Amino acid sequence: MNATGWIVLIVVVVVIVVAIVIVALTAGRRRKVEADRRRAAELREDAARADLAAREREAKSARAAADAQQAEVEAERLRREAEERDRAAAAARDEQQQKLSRADEVDPDVRTDRHGNRVENDREVVDDTRTADTAPPRAAADAGGPAHAAPRIDGITGEERRPEDRPTP
Repeated sequence: MNATGWIVLIVVVVVIVVAIVIVALTAGRRRKVEADRRRAAELREDAARADLAAREREAKSARAAADAQQAEVEAERLRREAEERDRAAAAARDEQQQKLSRADEVDPDVRTDRHGNRVENDREVVDDTRTADTAPPRAAADAGGPAHAAPRIDGITGEERRPEDRPTP
C-alpha cells in the first residue's frame, strides 16, 4: 500500500471515529433531553398535586373560619338570651319579694320593722335564707336611758319604733 492509500485509510478511520463520537454525543443529548422532559413532567404533576392539596387546605381553613364565626354569632345570641332570662328571673324574684313583703305587711301575725322587713326574736330577716343579727342592747350609760334598754334593730331602740313595729312581749 502506498502512502496515499494509508492517508486515505487514516482519514476514513478518523471520519468514522468522529462520526461515531458525534452519534454517541447526539444520542446522549437526546437521552438527557428526554430525561429532562420526564423530570419536568413529574415536577409539574407534583406541583399540580401540591396546588390541589393547598386549595383543599384553603377550603378547609375557610370552612373552619366560617364555623368559628357562626359559633361566635351563636355564642353572642346565647349570651343575650341568658342576660334576658337573668333580667326576667330578677324581675320575677323582685315581684315575688314584693308580694311577700306586702303579705307580711297585711298579715297581723308577722312583725316587721319600719322598712317592711320581717322581725323574728330581735333578728331581722334579710331574705328567705339569711338573717342579720341586730346590735346588742346598749348599756344604760351608752344609751342615756335605763339599763334594760330595748334591743336595737337597724340602729333604732324599741322606744324609738312606731308602736306597730315594736315586738310584742
